[in-house]
Amino acid sequence: MRKAIREDTALVTIMYANNEIGTIQPIDEIAAICNEKKVIFHTDAVQAVGHVEIDVHKQGIDMLSLSGHKIHAQKGIGVLYIRKGIAIPNLIHGGGQERGKRAGTENVPAIVGLGVAIEAATRNIAEKAAIITPRRNRLIDGLLKLPYTRLNGDRDKRLPGNLNISFEGIEGESLLLMLDLNGICASSGSACTSGSLDPSHVLLSIGLKHEIAHGSLRLSIEEDVTDEDVDYILEVVPKVVERLREMSPVWEKMMKGEQYQ
Repeated sequence: MRKAIREDTALVTIMYANNEIGTIQPIDEIAAICNEKKVIFHTDAVQAVGHVEIDVHKQGIDMLSLSGHKIHAQKGIGVLYIRKGIAIPNLIHGGGQERGKRAGTENVPAIVGLGVAIEAATRNIAEKAAIITPRRNRLIDGLLKLPYTRLNGDRDKRLPGNLNISFEGIEGESLLLMLDLNGICASSGSACTSGSLDPSHVLLSIGLKHEIAHGSLRLSIEEDVTDEDVDYILEVVPKVVERLREMSPVWEKMMKGEQYQ
């Protein structure tokens, strides 16, 4: 990070936490480096708000963005925090709304809704994490008992409710369809690219082979997911994975010791 900043670097921006594999970045350290180098630091905290404690002043964050729909507010409403003293160009010129940065009548109902949503989301973060994290870990430990599986993302420095696991020898699309038939809602990549059959660019970027990235499963849980729900997932997923591997030519080649093509 320190080596990447050049004399002409104007802005450093990074996700607070990754939306697919849940990895939480060392925001405090990154902000400190940016402050040292006199570079503005922005973080996309869409996935992190409501799940981890954030203090823009203590952490030295210059700019932060969040989206309402991730914390149960309306779609189409969000926030851009800008530290006092930072001047940025207007997004939409014309009126004085949004402190002159974005002209146009504000969506008052959505703004009020977001205010209520963020109060609820940031209330008792530590207590919620204490409930969610053990259940997430039990899911991780249970699913990793299956052969030829791997956890994607850091084991500890990750969002409390996120787990992303790759199962070799199967297709993620088939996995999702069969889980859906069993009443389990999951994803194989980013919701932003849900219409694409390509493997996750995040998983490819961390070094996974195309075939392994294709067989990934992402589950997101909150405090309303019960121990019984966890038991059910741990019962269903292994059966589905085993069934899909029985039908998979890739798995057959793996068992014969043949390499991926």
